Amino acid sequence: MPREKSTTTPTIRTRAPRKSAAAAAKAETPITSFVGPEKRAALIAEAAYFRAEKRGFARGHESEDWLAAESEVDAQLMRAATGAPRG
Repeated sequence: MPREKSTTTPTIRTRAPRKSAAAAAKAETPITSFVGPEKRAALIAEAAYFRAEKRGFARGHESEDWLAAESEVDAQLMRAATGAPRG
């Protein structure tokens, strides 16, 4: 059986505070602070192109090429940003 609401104690909802510009900058990943989003997208597009070229530009693998290139570029950028050795 559901409980009845009490009218004597109203529920007050408050919003969480918004992130400041400084907090938003801290939340930025090392990848995007190392290179801009436009440069990252260009690197991914280039890597995806070379993957497609290796396959002879066979249709139906565009998303697969892009996702693999994105993963590859992000890994390279993370290594460069953190100074991790290549491996």
